[in-house]
Amino acid sequence: MAIEFTSLGNPPTPNGNLLVVDGLNLAFRWKHQKKEFFKVEYLRTIESLAKSYDCGEIVVLGDGGSDYRKSIDPEYKANRKERYADQTEEERQEFMNFLGEFQKCIDLCKEKGYLTIKYNGVEADDIAAVIALNREEVGVQDIWMVSSDKDWDLLITENISRFSTVTRKETTIGNWDEHYDFPPEMYLTFKCLTGDKGDNVPGVNGIGPKRASSLIASHGDVFDLMTQLPIDSRYKFMQNLNEFGADNLAKNIELMDLSYDPDAQVLGHSKEIIGLVKNYVS
Repeated sequence: MAIEFTSLGNPPTPNGNLLVVDGLNLAFRWKHQKKEFFKVEYLRTIESLAKSYDCGEIVVLGDGGSDYRKSIDPEYKANRKERYADQTEEERQEFMNFLGEFQKCIDLCKEKGYLTIKYNGVEADDIAAVIALNREEVGVQDIWMVSSDKDWDLLITENISRFSTVTRKETTIGNWDEHYDFPPEMYLTFKCLTGDKGDNVPGVNGIGPKRASSLIASHGDVFDLMTQLPIDSRYKFMQNLNEFGADNLAKNIELMDLSYDPDAQVLGHSKEIIGLVKNYVS
């Protein structure tokens, strides 16, 4: 389904369906376009998506980093600090201006009556996970997630789908096979094997998407693999897997599984998040 962003209109009518927006992730759409002011376009976009996906309520999530993951691995996302270390003063100021405009986007969303949630030390991914894992409790029928972050595909079910404003493509249970060569329940295994360069989470050297899919087909999920190691093989990538070991696979589960001890990941805010969304949609 191709989404065309329409002009700003009336707020969506509550109907039991929820649009969950990866707030900062969406804002980068305009940063990449080098637009200094975009708050009106930002609001227009999320309201257009809510209309297109028949979502009566909108929740915009902020990102406060992940104290939880950094406690597991201090190198988590450390590559991003390195990336910004060589910024010029002009580039730093441009980024601060961008963050200032993003805050104006959040303020405008609040003025329109949409729910915004952010906690220091908590990633938007984890707030989304709490909402998704408690979909029925908060009284939501269907959820459309708006993010270009494929990590959010860990949350996809019959009632939960994702739209990327970067690729302009949807990922759903219905079209999963168009995106991946393994079933949805194996996505975590895929991530644990291949790692995540963007988040500085190492995978197994020599195992890319095709080999990961092949391993899933022949050996099962990450938990099966952990019990089978070491696996006798003449292939270098399998020897690398043996060397990577069960401990590193287990650490990757903790780092990348959004359903792994979700209350710890959101620093004890789960009940508050559930309550906020439940009150908002009721």
